[in-house]
This record gives sequence, structure tokens and C-alpha cells, in this order.
Amino acid sequence: MKVLLLGSGGREHALAWKIAQSSILDELYIAPGNAGTKQHGKNVAISPTDFEGIKNFVIENAIEMVIVGPEEPLVNGIFDFFQTDEKLRKVPVIGPSKFGAQLEGSKDFAKAFMARHKIPTAKYGTFTAETLNEGMKFLEGMKPPYVLKADGLAAGKGVLILKDLSEAKSELKSMLQHQKFGAASSKVVIEQFLDGIELSVFVITDGESFKLLPEAKDYKRIGEGDTGLNTGGMGAISPVPFADSGFMDKVHNRIIVPTVKGLKTEGISYKGFIFFGLINVKGDPYVIEYNCRMGDPETEVVIPRLKSDILDLFEGVASNTLSERDIQFIDKSAATVMMVSGGYPEAYEKGKSIYGLNTIAESIVFHAGTSADGPSIVSSGGRVLTVTSYGKNVETALEKSYESISKIKFEGAYYRKDIGYDVI
Repeated sequence: MKVLLLGSGGREHALAWKIAQSSILDELYIAPGNAGTKQHGKNVAISPTDFEGIKNFVIENAIEMVIVGPEEPLVNGIFDFFQTDEKLRKVPVIGPSKFGAQLEGSKDFAKAFMARHKIPTAKYGTFTAETLNEGMKFLEGMKPPYVLKADGLAAGKGVLILKDLSEAKSELKSMLQHQKFGAASSKVVIEQFLDGIELSVFVITDGESFKLLPEAKDYKRIGEGDTGLNTGGMGAISPVPFADSGFMDKVHNRIIVPTVKGLKTEGISYKGFIFFGLINVKGDPYVIEYNCRMGDPETEVVIPRLKSDILDLFEGVASNTLSERDIQFIDKSAATVMMVSGGYPEAYEKGKSIYGLNTIAESIVFHAGTSADGPSIVSSGGRVLTVTSYGKNVETALEKSYESISKIKFEGAYYRKDIGYDVI
């Protein structure tokens, strides 16, 4: 099978690494990829949102499957683009329709979907510039802290958690009237704050049945002890110690089954990953958010724990035969730690030479923001590398990742030294 994978981050490197192991793969292309994905296939200089460029490449190279890594092409409707094009219709796209991708692309859509299907989530209200006064009154009726979420995609920056009512009102006005997050905050969802511990759960679905992947816990804040600014993710662990069989049964019955059934009932075409951002509140799971793709850096611990052939699973998604496919996992824990550029998530420098990659034997290094500069590899993003290791438990896996990180060098490199320690 000739496969095109869209994306350029750590998630896509982990997917490329796994796809390359498939017995049914003939050729793998990654658009645009990074310096790490080149080890597993051929990088092609096409943006994941350049649908015409993707179309031409798919036709010219007789591509038989397109796998979408990031959310933007999905929210922009790449699945529908293929479905409505005479020349592309028979090429399966692993990822939901534009309508289905609204689970991530619109917080208001997701909350209304959960309400219709009685899926546990925080109480909420949605407001626009025209209903700003109602939004102010809604805030007055809530207890702090106040959670404000931009409705649309805001590159992970559209969520504010504020303790002071006057500050919450000021930020609501800034989001709605002054477009603090651009068009993403033309609508704002105000939510009840849920106090608990977060985790991520993933399924792959063909729209009828689903397969549950290993769960993970990621770490978003730049500073140790979960302090400082939010990032795209500083590390992750899998499995999650508190996600025991009793808790996961609740997740299965109260959240996953009603979500997949709800999509089918509403006639929403959904063939791909569903990411459930959950919070455990006194032993009960609630949905914080949906994503229409795998998480990053969670992919870097979930996919290495998958024993089955991932292309076989994707074939099951494409042909509506996922229920007949086998899914197995490696009986080991995995932990990943992200190495980032100095200054990230604010201003940082690129083009820093990376040393020591060839010395790593005990871990898998997935590239997140790298490019090749001749024979050398340089940083090209805020999140640069993520170092994943296996262990008999999370603690052992983390020890190996930190040992490997000590051998990798680039100017200004920073990483958190406390990933996973809160749940060990």
C-alpha cells in the first residue's frame, strides 16, 4: 500500500515510525514531515492544508490511503474534499468529515452534542458580542474559578482560567469585542470549573465500531510542578495509574459508547481518531474537550504501546470492518519527555545544531520541530524532540528517558524534570 501521512510534528514522527513497520506498506510519504520522519519514508514539501497540492500528489503517485495527523486540515474539510472529487473519491482519508471535526473545531458544537447525548461534562453557556451582557450575568451566577474558552481553534491558547470575577468579565469582553483570539473567540463558552486530575483517552472508529487505545496523561505547563505558561505539551506517560478497570468501565459506558452512537445517530461521518480530554472528579469521568485527532505528545507514548499493525487497523476504518480487526498492546509502560527551545512557549531561536542523537540506544527519539541542514539536524520549532522509553512501570521508563536526554545537546535546550512524578 502507498500511504501519504500529513503533518510535521512529534505525533507524525511516531505515526510514521509505526506505519513503517507494517507488513502491508509499500511506500510511505510524509507531507511535509521533519528530519526524523525521513528515516521512515520520503518527505514531500506540501502543506497539510494545501488541498490542491495534496490532490495532485495523490494522483501522480497513485496514493492508496491518506492519514491526517493535525486538526487543521480536518476542520477545513479534507475528508469532504476527497469525497466530492471524482478522481479522489476512492482514496480513503483517515480522519472525520468537516462536520465531525467540529467536535474539536467548535467548543459550542461539542458541548451541545454532549448535552444531546447525556455525556457528562461541565455546565456551560455560549455567548457572542451581541449577548455580552448575558455573558456577564452568567459569570455573576457562577463560583470562581471562571473558565472561558474560545469557541474555535486557537492553537491551544484559547482557554483562560481566572479566579477574579472582574478579570473574568474584562477577558470576556476582550475575547468577544476585541477578538483576543481572532475569529476563534467570536463565540465564547463559559464553563463551570471541574476540580480533579486529567487524562487523555483515545479510540479509533469506522463510524460503527471502535477500538480503545492505551490511555495517557500529558503535562502542559512549561514549569515544574505544573507552573507557568501553557505549552503544546512537555511530556506524557502511559498507562495512567489511577485509570483502573472500574474507572475505565465508566469512561467506556458513559462517554465513549454514547459519543460513537451519537455520531452515528446524527448521521455524522466519522472515520478516524477521537481524543477524549477527560477529568477524574472523585472517581467519575467528565469530558473537558474532544479532539478529532491524536494528541501530541500523547501519541509518542500511546503508539509505541500498540503491538498490532496500524495499517491493518486503518484498513478496517476505511472498509468499515474495524470490528473484525485485532488490536493488541505491548505489556510495558511508556514515558516521553519533551526537549524544547530556550524561551518557549514565548520567543525562541531556531537553527540550533543538535548533537548526540546517534548515541541513544535505550530510547526512541521522535522529532517534533527539526529540519536537516546538510548532514546535521537543527531545531526548527519550540518543541524540538521528544524522548520515549519503555519500562516495567512508568518510573523505570522515565529513568531511561532522562538518562537518554542527558546525552542530547543543543543550545538553550530545556525540559521538565518532574514528568509523571505526580502520579507515581
